[in-house]
Amino acid sequence: MADKVMIQFSNVSQSFQAGEESVSVIKKAEFQLKDNSFNIIYGPSGSGKSTLLNIMSGLQAPTSGAVQVEGQDIYKYTADELANFRANRLGIVYQTNHWVSSLNTIENVALPLNFLGYSRGTAEKIAKMSLERLGMGAYAKKSPLVLSGGEQQRIAMARAIANTPLFIIADEPTGNLDVTNGDKIIDLLEQCKREFRCTIVLVTHNIEYLPLGDITLHIEDGVVIQTEAATDSKATTRQLLAGLEARLNKMEKVHRS
Repeated sequence: MADKVMIQFSNVSQSFQAGEESVSVIKKAEFQLKDNSFNIIYGPSGSGKSTLLNIMSGLQAPTSGAVQVEGQDIYKYTADELANFRANRLGIVYQTNHWVSSLNTIENVALPLNFLGYSRGTAEKIAKMSLERLGMGAYAKKSPLVLSGGEQQRIAMARAIANTPLFIIADEPTGNLDVTNGDKIIDLLEQCKREFRCTIVLVTHNIEYLPLGDITLHIEDGVVIQTEAATDSKATTRQLLAGLEARLNKMEKVHRS
């Protein structure tokens, strides 16, 4: 049986008005991300990664095209349905976390669950389980502000999986970490894929992480090229070169249109 499609972009474009000029940020993006897959969005600063993420997470309706999650066009939802989708089906890990300084670690992890209507006791019970799953149970009563960057990112991961999301978006989660702690966060993302059957979307500018992706979305000047994983290193090299050539060809066609 074919793998289930989790996220599908169909002819998605995003543009903004800058005075009298229309600026195109995402150009006719077409791709599919499968259920329980590890996916990487890769591209330079200013390439459109943030806009692509905002569209994927239900924060920014595209100018044109459709965004489907489990076969449902999320931008046909009402405002309440879209908020419910983000709260219940999506986990996000940012490069920099914004903690509530008056709350300890377990209370910070439980906070989104409180907003979903869970009682304080139930929310903290779920938060405790999430922390323990990621080996952070001993930090439950500490303030996250006194922890290291790597420890804070592990707590952020616990918060992201607390609501058992369909997929996790990790937006440059290793950007502020050294290599050792960065690799630990990547290991945690792979653990979430294996143990919780999450679809992972990792945004990164680190080329060394590209071989981890089942799918890599190369984005440059708003053009998105989907590349699937190869089975060996030689094939990977050929595929990356082919992907680069395809990207350049597509960019040329888009600029002509």
